Amino acid sequence: MKNNPVTRFSISLPASLLEQLDAMVHEKSYDNRSLAIADMIRDQLVEHRKRFGGEEIVGTITLVYDHHRQHVQEALTEIQHDHHEVIISAVHVHLDHHNCLEVLIVKGKAALVKKIADELIAAKGVKHGKLTVTTTGKGMPS
Repeated sequence: MKNNPVTRFSISLPASLLEQLDAMVHEKSYDNRSLAIADMIRDQLVEHRKRFGGEEIVGTITLVYDHHRQHVQEALTEIQHDHHEVIISAVHVHLDHHNCLEVLIVKGKAALVKKIADELIAAKGVKHGKLTVTTTGKGMPS
């Protein structure tokens, strides 16, 4: 970490919270608490940044829908075509005779990605949908 020096700081926690942290550190096979806490901070920074419309994010929009529902596939395809610059890739899987899973990989400004996800998830025939976002990595120390 030549360009990113480590800074030490201390925190105070209730004993029971520290025990839970140590258990998680062990369960997730972290080498130490610092690495686990750094990951938690990164996760919260990503969540915080996705609330700002100008921040570029990447993520997935996951949809489960009944492909027999009238016009659902057309509606989803239309929305995707309207936003082809944000939707990088799509995977479509037939779960059973009625249900399909579609996972879209997206990259763009947070507000636009959220708007697209909301449109897709709200489409009639969509049984469940979820937007999951992460950072592009830019400006995020490792």
